[in-house]
Amino acid sequence: MKKIEFAGLEINRVKIIDLLFNKAMLLAYLLLVIGVYGIYEVIFERYFAHGVSLLDISTHMGNSDLIHTIKESVFGNSSEVKREEPWNIYIANYMYMIYSGSGIIFLVALAELFNVKIIKQTAAGFMTLGLCIVFGGLFTIAMDLNILHMQWMFLTPNLGAGMWLMLPLYSIYIPFVIFEIYLLITKNKEWANKIAFGILILSILIDIVEYYIQAKLFDMNSARHLWTTYPNLTLYFIISAFVASCGIMLLYSFIQYKNIKEFSALTTFLKKITLVLIILLAAYEAMAFLFIDKKWANVVLFGDFKYAFYIYIILTMVIPFGLLSLKLLKKEISNIVVILASLSLIIGTYIGRLLFVFGGNAYPMSNRFGTGFEKYGEYDVIDNFIFFSPTLSEICIVIGSVGVAIMVYTIIDSFLGVSKVREH
Repeated sequence: MKKIEFAGLEINRVKIIDLLFNKAMLLAYLLLVIGVYGIYEVIFERYFAHGVSLLDISTHMGNSDLIHTIKESVFGNSSEVKREEPWNIYIANYMYMIYSGSGIIFLVALAELFNVKIIKQTAAGFMTLGLCIVFGGLFTIAMDLNILHMQWMFLTPNLGAGMWLMLPLYSIYIPFVIFEIYLLITKNKEWANKIAFGILILSILIDIVEYYIQAKLFDMNSARHLWTTYPNLTLYFIISAFVASCGIMLLYSFIQYKNIKEFSALTTFLKKITLVLIILLAAYEAMAFLFIDKKWANVVLFGDFKYAFYIYIILTMVIPFGLLSLKLLKKEISNIVVILASLSLIIGTYIGRLLFVFGGNAYPMSNRFGTGFEKYGEYDVIDNFIFFSPTLSEICIVIGSVGVAIMVYTIIDSFLGVSKVREH
């Protein structure tokens, strides 16, 4: 394949038809079409759905239908985001993709620091994959924040808001990761080696700051007892993200590297790391339920969330640990074991994210701030919880976010060949 050299990079000259119509791009198009339908539904709901205007109120005051419409718009199920569920599947998917993508980048940086040869050889592909998954998460949160009005995040900065802090964070984080990938694939090896160690340390520190800010986003929400009583959210997010990241890395390794001689060494290393992380996550979950709000714990363990919780435990911990332990002492590992374990981890950890977000919202807000509109007082006994399901438009946008990640990765890999095994 002919190449163009630019700024120390070898860029592949790819035919347009090969770039736009390969199998990965066709899959991305399918997922994006579903996502576009979801965006259409959301925009219609926000801007064009029938509502009540001031003219309606002034000209039809006292009309029973008008009163019913106003009541439904405020207290009913007609709006996209309900008062009872300020955070929904957008946040769960954003968490999953941002945490998992960042987790991959974090794990690769740690492996580089500890001189793990097989990860160093495949680092460019893994880091690019992690960055593209982050882009998928940002696509989701852009829809949640209403992308048509996001200019106000720039015009009205709020240093005390966890969500606003994401703006400067990713403005630094994304260019930094791109620079890391550049160092991995540039031909200017001598120069890259001189600054590599410093960049590596900075990468790890930035990742820790990222998880800390994301944890503060939940920890500052004092109306939700699950999130504020969960012990050390930063550490929990890191461990759970690493488990999800390992699932994605195992699946990616099978898809991208199954035909190379280093595949066995790569999967063996990932298998061992995954087993250790599953044990840490299981221990953390067991400990956490000794600290969190007891009413919420009862709802999760014995109430309406119990099936989701036990499915999460089985898929995230029991099945992957059992499959990967079968050949713990052997270098060779069956491809079917890799696939099943990785899929189980990916699905299980996603259910865990849904459980965390939706479960946190299920605890009704209290009147601890004295604003008066919440259902319960600060010390009232909670007698019912709120349960709800994501809408079709939200689910479609989540599916579309996967298409974003696949498309961006495929384009980058087509031009830069980041998935190649490189001598470090």
